[in-house]
Amino acid sequence: MKKDLTISGVSVRELAREYSTPLYVYDEGMMASRMDEFTSNFRSDKFNTHVAYASKAFLCKAMARLVNKKGLCIDVVSGGELYTVLSAGFPAEKIYFHGNNKAPYELEYALKSGVGTIVADNMDEIRDIAAMAEGLDTVANVMLRMNPGISAHTHEYIMTSAPDSKFGMALCDIAEIAEAIKEAEKTGHFKFKGIHSHIGSQIFAKDAYIAQIQTMSNFIHDLESEYSLPVKEISLGGGFAAYYTQKDEPIPVDEVCRTIIAECEKQKDAFALSFDTLSIEPGRSIAGEAGYTVYTVGYGKVSAGKKYVFVDGGMGDNIRPALYGAEYRCDVISEDDNGEASVCTVAGKCCESGDVIINAAEIPNAKKGDLILVYTTGAYGYSMSSNYNRLPRPAVVFVNGAESRVVVKRETWEDVASHDVTE
Repeated sequence: MKKDLTISGVSVRELAREYSTPLYVYDEGMMASRMDEFTSNFRSDKFNTHVAYASKAFLCKAMARLVNKKGLCIDVVSGGELYTVLSAGFPAEKIYFHGNNKAPYELEYALKSGVGTIVADNMDEIRDIAAMAEGLDTVANVMLRMNPGISAHTHEYIMTSAPDSKFGMALCDIAEIAEAIKEAEKTGHFKFKGIHSHIGSQIFAKDAYIAQIQTMSNFIHDLESEYSLPVKEISLGGGFAAYYTQKDEPIPVDEVCRTIIAECEKQKDAFALSFDTLSIEPGRSIAGEAGYTVYTVGYGKVSAGKKYVFVDGGMGDNIRPALYGAEYRCDVISEDDNGEASVCTVAGKCCESGDVIINAAEIPNAKKGDLILVYTTGAYGYSMSSNYNRLPRPAVVFVNGAESRVVVKRETWEDVASHDVTE
């Protein structure tokens, strides 16, 4: 039991009092420090390095401005994310545009906006980009997303490089891929820039990255030597883990960066690869541990021996436990000493049996009006939030030192119904 806790020196009680709950809170200084940690450690004497923030983890205009301030690139996966970062003043030339099924209007928006790199997911998209760029009389800088077929040890829903993954092109299709690139380049409006791959999320083993680099280096060597297509940039995606519970042991940033750089330098020399830029895309590892969710306890009950503590949010603000069994840890903030800890289920208010934030949480007895602080909700909490049961989305607050500010307003009932058409 805690009388109070602080986030970047700001009282959680004061945050709940000022901004209400449920509430997303981000430690802005922690995110800035993690960005610096990546950029300072991801360096090589043999090639340039880019760190691109994977904005799908958490994005709003304030976050895009912070990423730009710290000198990172950014990647987006939809027209909405692209619009957000451009609206925040992010330089278009530092944007990577991903996605396995970009709509024509999204590609057109990216090309007209001067997005620095489009990452093509399939061969039809290569042809569409070339044709659209020609019609707009512009040049598209394009990387190809390849599927190395490496299954990192993670949940199947976030394992993006299994042999049957929906993402990327198969390495065995190299001849067809090379032909598509050369046909696209004949237009004079398509510039083949490099190769991208990504093997999943929450990766705890350095060997997974080494296997990825070795596999992709072999493919790139064949592309350069057999098909005369120089690869100037290699992106290894992200997947860097965050700490959720005591079972997690994320690889330290400096260690994983050293591992990747060393292996890429080794493969560059071994195969005489021509790439001059290496990129990575951390997202969860930047935003995850810097984010918290604050709830207020409502009712509680015991059902067939199972103890429940209900909070004023749930799967509308954090779908991850219901979606793929994500686990979290929490603390109870109370003015009273509520006795010994007991095992309970922290559940939300949505009309779903699966609306559970934490199963089997060992916490002090929480009573109505207490606060529950859930840790490491900064990645994919807000991004995957919804209005299920017509619940308004929470506000997002940044704290830094003793200061706090709203960066995303709390939705109201009126906001939720604002797009309804009344006859």
